[in-house]
Amino acid sequence: MASLSSLANPISKISHSSPKFGVQITISRNVSSLGHGSPYDQLAVFGSTVTRSNSVRYSFRVQASVELTQISDVPLLSCSEAIERLRKTRECYKSKQKYLAMYSSVFGGVTTDPAAMAIPMDDHMVHRGHGVFDTAAIMDGYLYELEQHLDRFLQSAHMARITPPFDRESIRRILIQTVSASKCRKGSLRYWLSAGPGDFQLSPSGCHQSALYAIVIYDQSPSDYKGVKVVTSSIPMKPPQFAIMKNVNYLPNVLSKMEAEENGGYAAIWLDSDGFIAEGPNMNVAFVTKGKELLMPHFDKILSGCTAKRVMVLAEDLVRDGKLTSITSSFLGL
Repeated sequence: MASLSSLANPISKISHSSPKFGVQITISRNVSSLGHGSPYDQLAVFGSTVTRSNSVRYSFRVQASVELTQISDVPLLSCSEAIERLRKTRECYKSKQKYLAMYSSVFGGVTTDPAAMAIPMDDHMVHRGHGVFDTAAIMDGYLYELEQHLDRFLQSAHMARITPPFDRESIRRILIQTVSASKCRKGSLRYWLSAGPGDFQLSPSGCHQSALYAIVIYDQSPSDYKGVKVVTSSIPMKPPQFAIMKNVNYLPNVLSKMEAEENGGYAAIWLDSDGFIAEGPNMNVAFVTKGKELLMPHFDKILSGCTAKRVMVLAEDLVRDGKLTSITSSFLGL
């Protein structure tokens, strides 16, 4: 950013115009005591504060003539027209994932039309992040370890102070019926509990009712058994109160993943405040030492991974077979 003292024109009156945005800015000043050197350190017109010294008085006069889009250029669509446009837009998506079915308690049923797989903008999960979720694998048409995932799901909802719209058994039945409607044999089911739609306020007190959503995902990405490269993350990890809850606030996770990709890695691993290995952005971490010991970090500051806990159970057979010497959950350093 250039200092005003480096400008060739007299500082007493400078006009800047930006044809692109149609904005003209006039800056004028009165100086009661100039002293030595420029009375200004630097000036940022957009998004920053003007730094001043030596009793400088200044004023800004902004004239804006923004070219507005004519309302006739923006079509007013009926509900059916909007849905049809959504459908055509989705046909242009290039994705390795397909969405086979979605349940929404807002419209009270299951749809297999991806164009209808939407949630209200005023749902507090959308604009306030007040929601939790979980994912269960679909293997041979069955939901794998649904009960364990459902336990964690409802515990997360309790921690987020979201009262589900249905009891546990009803939620379980809805999830199974959604998978059945999808006819998916291999994929995943992701499901959410949110504070629900109602308004754009911060508090959920104006929400009509909490909401349950579920979607069946068929992922066509090829399996990769070559192993992956990981790096340590410079993005601060979530505090334990939020890390142990599977909530929708995933911005740190996204930034961590992006950081890894920018450094040629698949994922970035977090270290906790004490420097111990924690977890990845959407995965737990485990190690097998040269002494054939399976090591996994404690779950007290990270998400209690259903897959990680299942691995520890299955690994007991490997210990009995002599392929592993032990299974340990402890604080792990680099």
